Amino acid sequence: MEREQQILEAAHEAGFDLAGLAPFHAPPDLERYRAWIEAGHHASMGWLAEVQPLLEDPRRFAPEGRTLLAVGVGHARAGVELEGGGRIARYAAGRDYHNWLRKRLRKLARTLVERGLVGGARSLVDDGPLMERSHAEEAGLGFASKAANLLHPRFGPWFFLGELVLDVELSPTAPPLPAGSCGTCTACLDACPTDALIAPGQLDAGRCISWATIEAREALPRELRAGLADWAFGCDVCSEVCPWGDGVPTQEERFPTSAAGEGSTLLSWLTLDPEPGAFEARFEGSPLRRPGRAGLATNAALVLGNRPQDGALPALRVVLEEDVSPRVREAAAWSLAHGYGADAGARTAVERAAARDRDPDAARGMRASLDETARG
Repeated sequence: MEREQQILEAAHEAGFDLAGLAPFHAPPDLERYRAWIEAGHHASMGWLAEVQPLLEDPRRFAPEGRTLLAVGVGHARAGVELEGGGRIARYAAGRDYHNWLRKRLRKLARTLVERGLVGGARSLVDDGPLMERSHAEEAGLGFASKAANLLHPRFGPWFFLGELVLDVELSPTAPPLPAGSCGTCTACLDACPTDALIAPGQLDAGRCISWATIEAREALPRELRAGLADWAFGCDVCSEVCPWGDGVPTQEERFPTSAAGEGSTLLSWLTLDPEPGAFEARFEGSPLRRPGRAGLATNAALVLGNRPQDGALPALRVVLEEDVSPRVREAAAWSLAHGYGADAGARTAVERAAARDRDPDAARGMRASLDETARG
């Protein structure tokens, strides 16, 4: 058996659904990435521009690399809604997939070395300067979609990626035929709630709900807030409307709902304990940890403004007055002004808070929320 085939079989033995080999060189989509950065479509994620030299020549961060082993694992599950309302991206309901992938990649690396198939292997799971979707497409794991993700005929958009950088030259995996395509379908572009997909395959991250609810660390642009609708963490709209995702078998047994996800509500996120260590303990091992306490509380406040709930009004007023984060206080003000304006006390509470908040940006945002609702 050829060495390449032995490596791919070992990857499947390790629990990966997909595996393919590609040269460890500049990614095929490098020019598109350069144009994307130049246009500023990476939003606040400055590190994506900083690592560009490493993306252009991966051997600058892994000089021993000769071949990339790309792997994929399906994670499809039913849509996820918090108790009482509010949605989260499906992958976030389970435990952190980075840990699942990393553990198996490291075990696979040891297996390949022990079998004499490679001299060494370095694992990557979102923690290296690598255009993984571009490399994975070259390795035959799927095809680029109009939603700027990767699609597979069997798993649709619902699969995670990981990589091993191998220190041996290997023949690349021939992509399957037919590879698949989006054809004339524009379902994802048509359905994006915030028009973040500005052209086929081009995403303006600064308009994307996933960026807004996971990566943003400052107050969200006001024009995006209503577009969040009920998304409190991430967004699956472009994947949910994709025809390639229809009928994909569930993988909930592989990635069961985490303790952090069970019992979560918008009100519980809004009032998360700000004490050091409390947030980390509650969300340990969960993707929901990524935005931090202020991020989740902000998301909850904004969604409660879009989708008012019984019992939320008093909690929002307390947060408006007492939360330690200016960003959360300002989001509570927006929520009260936009979602609870019929209550005379809500507007009065925002007016008082705007007049005495010590953070100038938060106070300015509160006044803007009052002005927006006053204009109707």
